[in-house]
Amino acid sequence: MSYLTSISVTESISIENGVTQLQKSQEILERRMAEVEGFTRQLAVNQELNVLMNERDNETNVYGIWRTMRNVLTFGQTNDFLQNYYIYLANYNLILTPGSSYRPEHYYSNFNYKDLSLQDWTKEVLEKTHRSEIKPLSDYVSRGMQTSVITYMQSLPLDSFNDSSPAVAVVIIDEKIISSLLSGLTERYGGWVHISDAEGNTIVLQGSDEQKMAHMTADSDFDKNKVSQFYEDDLVITTRSDSNGWVYQTGIPRHILMENANKIKQMSIQITGGTLLIGLIVGLILAYRNSAPINHMLSVMKEQFGKEEASAKNEFDFLSGNIANMITKNKLLETELNRQLPLVRDAFLKRLLAGEFKTSDEILTAAEQVGINLKQNTGYVGIVQINGYAGMDSVEILNELNASRLLLKQSLSDLGVDVLMTDMGSDKVVTLFFSKEEETDKAYEAENITNILENLAQYVFNEYRITTQAGFGDLFTEITEVSLSFDQAKQALEYAVYMNKKGIVWSSEAQNENTTYYYPLDTEQRLISTIRAGELEEAKRIVRAIVAQNMEQRELSMEMKQQLVGEIKGTFLKLLDQKAFTEYPDIESVKRRVIDIGSSERLEMIQTEFFVIMEELCGLIANKKKDVHIQIIKQIKEYTVENYSDTELSLYRVAEQVERPEKYISQLFKEVTGVNFSDHLIKVRMDQAVILLKDSRYTVDEIAMRVGYNSSHSFRRAFKRLIGVSPSAYRQSIDE
Repeated sequence: MSYLTSISVTESISIENGVTQLQKSQEILERRMAEVEGFTRQLAVNQELNVLMNERDNETNVYGIWRTMRNVLTFGQTNDFLQNYYIYLANYNLILTPGSSYRPEHYYSNFNYKDLSLQDWTKEVLEKTHRSEIKPLSDYVSRGMQTSVITYMQSLPLDSFNDSSPAVAVVIIDEKIISSLLSGLTERYGGWVHISDAEGNTIVLQGSDEQKMAHMTADSDFDKNKVSQFYEDDLVITTRSDSNGWVYQTGIPRHILMENANKIKQMSIQITGGTLLIGLIVGLILAYRNSAPINHMLSVMKEQFGKEEASAKNEFDFLSGNIANMITKNKLLETELNRQLPLVRDAFLKRLLAGEFKTSDEILTAAEQVGINLKQNTGYVGIVQINGYAGMDSVEILNELNASRLLLKQSLSDLGVDVLMTDMGSDKVVTLFFSKEEETDKAYEAENITNILENLAQYVFNEYRITTQAGFGDLFTEITEVSLSFDQAKQALEYAVYMNKKGIVWSSEAQNENTTYYYPLDTEQRLISTIRAGELEEAKRIVRAIVAQNMEQRELSMEMKQQLVGEIKGTFLKLLDQKAFTEYPDIESVKRRVIDIGSSERLEMIQTEFFVIMEELCGLIANKKKDVHIQIIKQIKEYTVENYSDTELSLYRVAEQVERPEKYISQLFKEVTGVNFSDHLIKVRMDQAVILLKDSRYTVDEIAMRVGYNSSHSFRRAFKRLIGVSPSAYRQSIDE
């Protein structure tokens, strides 16, 4: 109670003292400002100044100006608010100060506001009509010294109502002079003082900053009309002037206000704390005497949980903590199992595609485990590939591919299609379309899938600028044939990529598949796929493995050896008969060389002959890929030449034009040309700028706009960096 009483008394005394001192400071400041206003009224009735104001523009009264400077401009010696003032005569375009006269531009070079240019100062201060106006607190430079001032402005004569007046009296009052009147508030309490005009503009601020004052004024918790209130850590006292509407505020820190009360508080805390400590000790003793039943209950619970040794002083907390920990771990385990379900489902799909299941019952059991309902045993396997990332394996590309695959799968799901999906590599998504009971027509199902994939390709391109290709295998009639359809889909996609065919390619469109007897079918398919992809070293590795298998681990008869060689020759002949190689002009010569390989030669010699043929075929593929890249680069360069003047031209726009990802275009352009696209664009623009600089009809700014620059400064900087001289210097050298 004594503490609360001391707070109340201290607060009331501080408020009373603060209000009294703030009002006294307000009275002094208003009296000084009234003297400033009286000074301007004296100027208004001064005869010598009126003579100067009313003289014609073509007359020059030097003597009158001198007398005015001597007589009129000594009025302010009795008021420190009038230490810095001047009179502007419009007809003379002259500024009179105590002891000097200036042209406006000369005065501005020595005395100026930081936020006003010469033109703005002339317009807002000298040429404008003022009626006892006050410019709020502003940064001011006086002969190189920076300070803050408020400015009182009055047009002469006093009855000037036009947009301009013959003369203007301007009084510049330094903030330090006003602050000296308020130093008692800040020095006594260590607080702050803020004076603002009726519009809220700061006149004087001491002990704080503008940001804090603006935050306090805008805060809804702060009542602007309240004389005294606590805001944050200050007691804020507010008064308002009845004469000019100025608001006077002072803040007294709470810790100064509570200094005496804190002494009482410390004593109260010590007495109360001692009493509580004694009561706590007594309570612990009584609690210990009455804790026997609880200890017995905890010992029984510990036996049930198998905890025979003492664990903690607070047995109840120990028991409840272990139960809570067990419940938490159980929930975490359940959550983790649910989180792993998509991974298990994905692993099932990959095993199904790889043909790792032996029987249909095993497949159905595994599908039920991961929550996949296989209603039908027929359908199609397809592979959708995201274009534009071949041969790229940077971290950024892989991250972008992860996002693209996710968008692709989400888009397919959004189309309302009942399909199973899994990732294949970094840029492919495998899809399993199962037949519906009412759809038994094979052609109808294939057409429906084609429409779905076309809609998907159009949607992801329009929304995300992702281009796709797809390959689909033939219809599988048993669930165990999914892997076969998957292999066919891979071949179809490889053909689509090689031939750069857009949309969906079915296995029947790509090639006719033959089986082999003396080396595995999947090995043959991998060999064909590797050669078609142009991967020479991988193809050689496969052939070496075939030869090593048949030479080292088998004892082949001459007939078996000849049949093996015949099968490999058949593989190459099948490869050469595919559409991917039919456009090669020397295809018949290569076929003849394959046919002429002798079956009776040593396998090492036969392997070498196959290597030579593979080198030629992989070189053909590499050249075709290179031709595609060159064609893309050519398209980029042509588009750049046609649109270099467009200020919005960017790598993104170019990527849209060639229908390739932006990062792919950037990396491809760098690999093929050796320079970045941005540097190439600058060179194209500078080459055109050089041509235009030879034509004197255009200025440098016009040339900058014509070659695609919004800023002539940026154009000059780029030109000098690339050419070595500025555009003006380059044009001058041409003229010379």
